Amino acid sequence: MGSTVCQAVAGDAALELVAAVDPHHGGLDVRQVAKCESDLQVATEADALLHAKVEVAVDFTSIDAARENLRWCAEHGVHAVVGTSGFTEADFDEIGALFTRSNCVIAPNFAIGAVMMMRFAELAAPFFETAEVIEMHHDTKVDAPSGTAVSTVERMAASSAEWGSDPTTVETIEGARGAAGPAGIRVHAIRMRGMVASQEVLLGTMGQTLSIRHDTFDRSSFMPGVLLAVKAVKDRPGLTVGLDPILGL
Repeated sequence: MGSTVCQAVAGDAALELVAAVDPHHGGLDVRQVAKCESDLQVATEADALLHAKVEVAVDFTSIDAARENLRWCAEHGVHAVVGTSGFTEADFDEIGALFTRSNCVIAPNFAIGAVMMMRFAELAAPFFETAEVIEMHHDTKVDAPSGTAVSTVERMAASSAEWGSDPTTVETIEGARGAAGPAGIRVHAIRMRGMVASQEVLLGTMGQTLSIRHDTFDRSSFMPGVLLAVKAVKDRPGLTVGLDPILGL
């Protein structure tokens, strides 16, 4: 994702790629690592962002690294756009309190189609009694369920408190019914080689079902949302969670 972000920023006429940080690739040319036109070298420490007078930092790391990176951005007055998943409500409270000199956008998914999928599911929820979410990702994703799936279920549960009970009384294989999320909405996580990211929301009521699905075939699908957030973050004080407010949803 870091390489893809570098390519997207370098290719946008309104933006300038001024630094790249990765402790595992320090000293290498960005052109070599990210396959984009740039004379920069990859730095190992965040202080390189200060030397480059960066305005916005984009973070796609691990949750522990992201927490530290956001503390650094807030301390140094750097805007942050974050696609790392795994943040808790306690994290959001801390981050919101930290960002007083600069702003932060955290989104569980930067694919605009995925954002629309979550919004559609939220709108449909009050008109259905049963629902399940199936999220599918590549076989190197370490957390389950995905941040997108968790956010989807939370929003559906907040939109409607009336859901049918699970009829299952016996699981012949433990875990066959997936995990029970908010309001008892079941979430199933699939990890499969060859896949990038997909999610399907299934809703059912008397005599009908509704399927809302989004498929990501390449990491470039996240870039329009990332670039949108990078350009918007300076005008959104404090912490913004999700792309919905930026898209006007």
